[in-house]
Amino acid sequence: YKVEATMGHIRDLPKSRLGIDTDNSFEPKYITIRGKGQILDKLKKEAKNSDKVLLATDPDREGEAISWHLLEPLNIKEDEVCRIEFNEITKTAVQNAIKNPRKIDMDLVNAQQARRILDRLVGYKISPLLWKKVKKGLSAGRVQSVAVKLICDRENEIKNFVPKEYWNLIAKLFANKSKTLIEAKFYGKNDKRLEINSNEEMQIILKGLKDEEYTVTKVKKGEKKKNSPMPFTTSNMQIDAYKKLGFSTKKTMVVAQQLYEGINIKGEGNVGLISYIRTDSIRISEEAKNDAKKVILKKYGEKFYKRGFQGKSGKKVQDAHEGIRPTSAERYPDLIENSLTKDQLKLYRLIWNRFIASQMQPALYDTINVDIKAGDYSFKASGSVLKFSGFLSVYKEEKEEKEENILLPEVKEGEILKLKELLPSQHFTEPPIRYTEATLVKTLEEQGIGRPSTYAPTISTVLARGYIVREKRFLVPTELGEKVTELLTEHFGDIINVKFTADMENELDNIAEGEKEWVDLIRKFYLPFEEILKEAEQKISKIKIEDEVSDEICELCGTNMVIKMGRFGKFLACPGFPECKNTKAILKSTGVKCPKCNNGELIIRKTKKGRKFYGCSNYPKCDFVTWDEPVKEKCPKCGGILLKKYKGKKVNYKCINEECDFERIIENK
Repeated sequence: YKVEATMGHIRDLPKSRLGIDTDNSFEPKYITIRGKGQILDKLKKEAKNSDKVLLATDPDREGEAISWHLLEPLNIKEDEVCRIEFNEITKTAVQNAIKNPRKIDMDLVNAQQARRILDRLVGYKISPLLWKKVKKGLSAGRVQSVAVKLICDRENEIKNFVPKEYWNLIAKLFANKSKTLIEAKFYGKNDKRLEINSNEEMQIILKGLKDEEYTVTKVKKGEKKKNSPMPFTTSNMQIDAYKKLGFSTKKTMVVAQQLYEGINIKGEGNVGLISYIRTDSIRISEEAKNDAKKVILKKYGEKFYKRGFQGKSGKKVQDAHEGIRPTSAERYPDLIENSLTKDQLKLYRLIWNRFIASQMQPALYDTINVDIKAGDYSFKASGSVLKFSGFLSVYKEEKEEKEENILLPEVKEGEILKLKELLPSQHFTEPPIRYTEATLVKTLEEQGIGRPSTYAPTISTVLARGYIVREKRFLVPTELGEKVTELLTEHFGDIINVKFTADMENELDNIAEGEKEWVDLIRKFYLPFEEILKEAEQKISKIKIEDEVSDEICELCGTNMVIKMGRFGKFLACPGFPECKNTKAILKSTGVKCPKCNNGELIIRKTKKGRKFYGCSNYPKCDFVTWDEPVKEKCPKCGGILLKKYKGKKVNYKCINEECDFERIIENK
């Protein structure tokens, strides 16, 4: 066998024109992708000199389409048994695939074609309208525009949010035989729940509680079970990698692809470490389950293993592939640590831990709930103690770490508790939180928008177009994003919305299952869309978005430079273009003096790969640089600058001077 790669799609619709014959059953005009000619020539040559050609592209719709596009140039008949697929790149999986070849599945190909044509029609018909009415370089898309709309809608919710006042009341109480305090939360009056919405209401309750005895009326002991998590789907992997590792969705998929394709492991050679990474299923093969069982029995013991596990996938799940898992559970992260990069190890460990945890017993807690009466008013207190860790031995959420042990002293019904203090506190309801990459992916999945393979590229596209920006970890719409969304919602509201996009995904699933013809779907969409497009062309007037003026003065012509958005983010440009073509990067100062030249300021810079570092503003005269964030606070020991270093959940403030040993560690909130 000789293995050659297509390096993705070989043929696609042309970039320079629509490439779809809308008058002839929406026939697509495919061409060889620019730059792929040499790869195709090599594949033709190898195919000609081979007895048999097997097509082993990814096991999904895109992969099926790539294989289909190879049939004609490689002189393979459409009904030939030539397609093999595997869910993991391991010896056993590849050998089994070769033993079970099949024909190209045209239902899968047609589902991919329908999606590609649909997205091309929306993008290539609406985008030129945006160029004409707003500005060049913009784009619209069936999924990307809905993603931006979700972010804009959330921003509007935040702007229009009206906070409501509410109060909490905590009673700190001593049990007679214990020095441990019970923190009991106010529940209500006369055994009915009562909300406290003002200081006046709180004062009435405090007055009513004066001189009252706090009596335990009910003690209920029990057991709480915390079930083990399911194996990763693509979206859950992206969400967890974002929360636990700080990876963007794009970075997660890049690193996961490396683990899937294979890493050179010492003593083993090139090995695929995880199963296929684009999946919406939590199903696990029997072989993988048995593999995990051996590890759990050996490493944790019989009582930790959960027998008969089989995760159930939801109704919208295609279930074409297994959940994401290690190809061998016995390939422990620590054993292959030296063969992986730092990021590869972090993600592999996360996947390995989640998979092993999914095959383990639930965690068990002893719980106690106490009802307390004080006159007409009632309080409730609850505690829990972990008695069997189960899957938590391998995999924990932050919430579980905090709630692992909430101790309450032993109390009995009828016992009188001694009040230490009452703690009233005023609060206001808060607006919904802006989307992060993780919560946006979760929402897209819940709403049925897009598929596992589309989440990361969708977020990358809307960031690149300047429709949204990252502010710390949150996604915030720009003025451009809001204006374009407003325009698209007004004129293409039936297309750029959650329901249409989710329904279309279901229709594409029907094509993949052979229940619907792809041409019928496109025709049903396109005819009304064409009318809406003509109407929008006439109604939409030119929209001008003014550039934000900065304080930076152009040294060539003396005017205030403006902030523009480019493919690598924001930059400063002279408004006198084309007469003055001066541009420069936006430099953010830390407000900290350079410790080397003591003249310039330390500013935030980025490497070509986008990694942040800090350098002197007098570069190249001063070459001081550091990866760690400088802070304005001076070292209390020597007066040098302090550098902020992140270590897991802690922040370490360390003096830059090697001779000084000052260090302060605090919790990172």
